Amino acid sequence: MQKIFMHFGQMCFEVPHILKMTSENLERFVVFQGEENFTSAEKKGKGVFILTAHFGNWELMSAALSIRLHNSAVVVRPIDFHPFERFMLDLRTRFGAEIIPKQKAMRRLLKAMRNRKIVGILLDQNVDWYEGVFVNFLGKRACTNKGLALLALKTEAPVVPIFSVRQKDGRFRIIFEPEINLVRTGGKIKNIEENTALFTSVIEKYIHRYPDHWFWFHRRWKTLPYCRLPETYFSLKKEPQTK
Repeated sequence: MQKIFMHFGQMCFEVPHILKMTSENLERFVVFQGEENFTSAEKKGKGVFILTAHFGNWELMSAALSIRLHNSAVVVRPIDFHPFERFMLDLRTRFGAEIIPKQKAMRRLLKAMRNRKIVGILLDQNVDWYEGVFVNFLGKRACTNKGLALLALKTEAPVVPIFSVRQKDGRFRIIFEPEINLVRTGGKIKNIEENTALFTSVIEKYIHRYPDHWFWFHRRWKTLPYCRLPETYFSLKKEPQTK
């Protein structure tokens, strides 16, 4: 737990690094690994979905990718505290990234893929039951957004996992994983479930390797795969009538 607090405390002090980043000094802050995996996927000409999570320093990574790759967008949930939301919006768009609000994002995401954009999706947060499917995540069933699986199957755009890992020299290593081979063996619903589980397993892999890097403070398992009986259920049941 101490390492988790230390990691996220450091993240706060790394925000000024984002403000200083340019294409000329990028290697002072990050080092790229496996970038050929992204290049190979981008050559397909269908846009690219980036699978990632609230892991490492995702804001710094997003900024670095915007500088490095261009033509990028990211799906985000607007922050409820408006002054902080304005600050984060300025930070996230500083290098030209398009911000796509999470709510009703489908049309804009399809347009982004038609324009061959690079779209980042953080797939590690809880959603309501009607937005997701339940897949195994760290040993528990977690309701996970099905949008990425649905869009990847529909558009045939490649999905490339990208994660940032803190190095001993203070920089972040941005790791480009090979493109994920989508499952297309069942019906539509089955394929969405299987691919969402596949995406989640990649996130799990990084959390197991670097447990202090993940944002544990989010209520990831809030949506339950069953309905709880109300506390008053048994007290409201009628008692059997006596003669």
